[in-house]
Amino acid sequence: MFNFKDKVVVVTGGARGIGKCIKEEFEKFGAKVCVIDILDNDYFVGDLSDKKTLEIFVKKVIDDYGKVDYLINNAAPKFCGITECSYEDFEYAQRVGVTAPFYLSKLFVPYFTKGGSIVNISSSRDRMSQPESESYSSAKGGISALTHSLAISLSGKVRVNSISPGWIDNNYTVYEGSDAVQQPAGRVGNPLDISNMVLYLCSDMAGFITGENICIDGGMTKQMIYHGDNGWSLDKK
Repeated sequence: MFNFKDKVVVVTGGARGIGKCIKEEFEKFGAKVCVIDILDNDYFVGDLSDKKTLEIFVKKVIDDYGKVDYLINNAAPKFCGITECSYEDFEYAQRVGVTAPFYLSKLFVPYFTKGGSIVNISSSRDRMSQPESESYSSAKGGISALTHSLAISLSGKVRVNSISPGWIDNNYTVYEGSDAVQQPAGRVGNPLDISNMVLYLCSDMAGFITGENICIDGGMTKQMIYHGDNGWSLDKK
């Protein structure tokens, strides 16, 4: 389906979970993948919140390959809420979740090849929330907005899209019962559900798609929930 032979792909947060799956899928189709992650990996270990680290990483990619074809901003920001989240925690989440994707995009712009693509990994939390999720939700909302802004600024140079995953189980656990049936698709998602869309958005098949956000959540954000419907109930104590 895909041919990414000799394409250069940058994946942030590519040492585990969705990012690792994206890395492995690109490699299956011939790409050279450059990972940056605070966790151990075979390319570059570094903290995305640090400006100098980002500059050193970009220099390494360009020194190694001389170009970039696809930038996947996947690294997850810190998750904490208004009760326990400090100023520093919140600021760190924004640096990882929004500032780093912006700065990497800016630094790589001169080196993108024709047909280049940026895919930002947001979250369905860019439009809905649970309590005590302010740092993460705000960063994911920020990267969704950054996506359409970059798409306009980089028009004719690089296509920019985002994906908003819902419940994705990185261990490929097969859930049954209420965990599964509460999702209109009938199951919980896994990293391949996201990586397949990343590869599609980077391919020539998606050449007319830019500035778009695609929510991959099994239909959860489309389902209206009222007390008493479909077995749902609210016991307010």
